[in-house]
Amino acid sequence: MNLSFRQLQAFREVMRTGSVSDAARILARTQPAVSALIANLEAELGIALFRRQRGKMVPTPEARYFIGEAEAILDRLALSTRTMHEIGTMSQGRLNIACMPAAALVVMPQLIAEFLKDKPDVKVSLMMRASSVIEEWIASQQYDIGVTETPAVSKATLSEDFEMACVCALPASDPLAAQSRITAGDLDNAPMAALPEGHPNLIDTQAAFKAQGARFNQRFELRNFHPAMALVGNGLCYCVCDPITAAGHIEALGRQSGIVFRPFAPHVVLQVSILRPAHRPPSILADSFVQVLIEEMRRIQALF
Repeated sequence: MNLSFRQLQAFREVMRTGSVSDAARILARTQPAVSALIANLEAELGIALFRRQRGKMVPTPEARYFIGEAEAILDRLALSTRTMHEIGTMSQGRLNIACMPAAALVVMPQLIAEFLKDKPDVKVSLMMRASSVIEEWIASQQYDIGVTETPAVSKATLSEDFEMACVCALPASDPLAAQSRITAGDLDNAPMAALPEGHPNLIDTQAAFKAQGARFNQRFELRNFHPAMALVGNGLCYCVCDPITAAGHIEALGRQSGIVFRPFAPHVVLQVSILRPAHRPPSILADSFVQVLIEEMRRIQALF
């Protein structure tokens, strides 16, 4: 059986009007064309749908049953067409995003909020996880977008990479805040908040101190840099942190936080990537949001 959309449309309008000519006018088709559609539909179904009586098309009992089926099909097609149009214009759909802690608490929610202002029916899943977990999720095609520390090259993921210089967070009241740049030598033996042993950021920060003959004094060991901001703001330590955390802190609190951020030397670099599945074409929605993310990463690169 090979029923067509036009056959069902013609059948519905003839049922509504009781007239082929009226149905033809509503559908902007010729009367012979509508008659042919009805005849072809009857041939496909193997039953008569109408009897002609005094110039009118009188539905058979079978037609009265079939109209419910036909309207359900036409309504479903109309809904699907409308839904696909809304997806195409990004007014409907879903984004699944996995994000490293540095961006997940402030930067990413702010971007999502701005992106969704004119998209009330778009749904978002935002999961904060370690970079290694995010890489697995994207590689297994479970998530649309991931923001992570740059992983090893993988055939299962597409990667947009960014190199960002870390910055020094220090109390706004500290004498060092008057400087335009903070060096490892400035922080010789000063209390520091840093990431756990073995983390690339800690290794690079320790190397920067060693390069200037400065002592690295880690007072606080933290899973990520967000808790360090409260410690720095209370004058308990300094911190060489990633610029995404710094940008998020500025966005959330601004000058009220009691912290300032300065470029740090020697350079400690954070490698960040926006990951996407390599074996699944992106939705229009995901592709559009990735462009927003790329612009934000470039803005943060230039911020400090």
